[in-house]
Amino acid sequence: MKHIGPQTLSYRRRERAVTVLGYAAMVCVLILIGVPLFWILITSFKDRADIYTQPAVYWPHSWHPENYGQATTTVPFWTFLRNSLIVTGVVSAVKFVLGVFSAYGLVFLRFPGKNIVFLVIIAALMVPNQITVISNYALIAQLGWRNTFQGIIIPLCGVAFGTFLMRNHFLSLPGEVIEAARMDGANWWRLLTKVVLPMSGPTMVAFAVVTLVNEWNEYLWPFLMADSAEVATLPVGLTLLQNTENPSVTNWGPVMAGTVLTMLPILIVFLALQRHMIKGLTSGAVKG
Repeated sequence: MKHIGPQTLSYRRRERAVTVLGYAAMVCVLILIGVPLFWILITSFKDRADIYTQPAVYWPHSWHPENYGQATTTVPFWTFLRNSLIVTGVVSAVKFVLGVFSAYGLVFLRFPGKNIVFLVIIAALMVPNQITVISNYALIAQLGWRNTFQGIIIPLCGVAFGTFLMRNHFLSLPGEVIEAARMDGANWWRLLTKVVLPMSGPTMVAFAVVTLVNEWNEYLWPFLMADSAEVATLPVGLTLLQNTENPSVTNWGPVMAGTVLTMLPILIVFLALQRHMIKGLTSGAVKG
């Protein structure tokens, strides 16, 4: 019988312990994420009597899909959806273009103060958006842009994260390929479009998906800027839906149905592109 040394046994015990801890962590994450999502979905099909009852009902006694009809008719849901598509599409497109071009400039162009510019971008990542809300609000109000799309969109177009992500990825590209393109006489535009971007597909997808999700779920700034349904986005519309009847006794069925409908478009986008997103976030996130 083959003898197993104490070091091998100790290694196997550590490996087994790490495996158990890993599975335990995954179960905890699934519970923390899955239970609220399950509760939202189930509540969206509950009648009011099943919502306001003790102890809590985890499975509806009778399904009430009419909540979805109420969610889309009690408030101008489709106007909110249109506004979210406009704001998310414009802000994401601007952030994507600015992120790619700024990262390209920081990596492939030579100009004085480049490192200082990058440090400023890193510093911007450390500042929570909530800190700048008051100054941005005062500026937008002075410009007369409250309750307008430009008042919502322009302050959201900061792109520090995208610049950081794309810069790190561009630094990870093979230098010999870049130099070969330059020796062939490629100018900056040809180098960007014919060499750099074709090698950056997964990272660009990751950048686009993260930006889309963040902007779709943006609540605070649109809430402060929107005074009417004409420019309010879906997250703001859910607040209005919550307050349509008696604010002290909310009918959570339609609210949760509206929440499911709000999550659905961006969830489909995320599930369709998640493989590219994970690959992109891990490809150039370390080298800087």
